[in-house]
Amino acid sequence: MWMQIGDLRHRITFQKHTTTINENGFEVETWEDFKTVWAAVSNLHGREYFAAAAVQAENTVKFTIRYLPNLDTTMRICFQDKTYNITAIDNIKYQNRFIEIKALEVGSNG
Repeated sequence: MWMQIGDLRHRITFQKHTTTINENGFEVETWEDFKTVWAAVSNLHGREYFAAAAVQAENTVKFTIRYLPNLDTTMRICFQDKTYNITAIDNIKYQNRFIEIKALEVGSNG
């Protein structure tokens, strides 16, 4: 995969799900910022789009970032006032240089 550094021009924030105890002693589940990074962002097209459409995942977006350890599919991405659940993480060719992430946009009720 050949990528120009200028392709990574969008800011995205990874969030992880955490459980904390509030002042009343109850557990509260919240999303906490994990890391903000530069990313290339693109919609799926061609074969990828049709494969996603077959499972009603048309709102899937592909994010490409520099390698970042400790990412997992329990996290989510915030990008341009929208939230995306991570569906797949691919350490491209296992080179620890770039990671391609497919994520599904969460609806307003999500």
